[in-house]
Amino acid sequence: MSSSETTTDHETIQKWAEDREGRASVIRSGKEGGVLRIDFGEKEEGFDEIGWEEFFQIFDRNKLAFLYQDKTKDGKTSRFNKFVER
Repeated sequence: MSSSETTTDHETIQKWAEDREGRASVIRSGKEGGVLRIDFGEKEEGFDEIGWEEFFQIFDRNKLAFLYQDKTKDGKTSRFNKFVER
């Protein structure tokens, strides 16, 4: 796997997702706002698509950072991402 980066920058996160045709989504749970996800391709069952504004409100409220990979080790575009604590 190619190296990963971590960011809290909203523009970087949104651009990374949209470049991969990802959509801001949430899995509604007992957690305030829900569990954030980026949904790619066909809509995943249990994922609710939300606007980027709501997505980043939940992101900031839960003090998250975005761990992501730009390219795989063989140079292909990567979709690897994870939400981690800041």
